[in-house]
Amino acid sequence: MKVAKEELVKDIERARERLDSSIEKKEDYEAIYQNSLTLDQLIEQYIASGF
Repeated sequence: MKVAKEELVKDIERARERLDSSIEKKEDYEAIYQNSLTLDQLIEQYIASGF
């Protein structure tokens, strides 16, 4: 099922905010890494969708 562009953009923005927050709070490496992976996956999905 394809995700609407607007929804995907919102998901990317939320993931970016989570990543930024985890870095600012100096969370452990694993948490930061997982947030980074989530953001990367969403960006990859955006690119693959051809938006």
